[in-house]
Amino acid sequence: QVQLVESGGGLVQPGGSLRLSCAISGFTFNIDRMSWYRQAPGKERELVATLSITGTTNYVDSVKGRFTISRPTTKNTLYLQMNSLKPEDTAVYYCYIRTVEARTYWGQGTQVTVSS
Repeated sequence: QVQLVESGGGLVQPGGSLRLSCAISGFTFNIDRMSWYRQAPGKERELVATLSITGTTNYVDSVKGRFTISRPTTKNTLYLQMNSLKPEDTAVYYCYIRTVEARTYWGQGTQVTVSS
């Protein structure tokens, strides 16, 4: 069974940094895409960053230059490095994977709160 477990969220002041981790376990031989989403209370879930099997990365405009999505070759962990955090980045962050067969998997989310 595929399992995604996020960690690294917490409370941080504006301008600070956090690094989110998503540990991936189970049968994930045919991953096509890995992404981070976020959802603030009362708002729709938003695609923040994505990493394709080709290595291409994409980011929502509001985080470009501040966030970096990556997956090291050493282990099955997806990261989201978040720098220069702003209050509007406050949300629950979810990791997501999609297989070439169009199966999708979600983590349970980790809370990120940016506040003074």
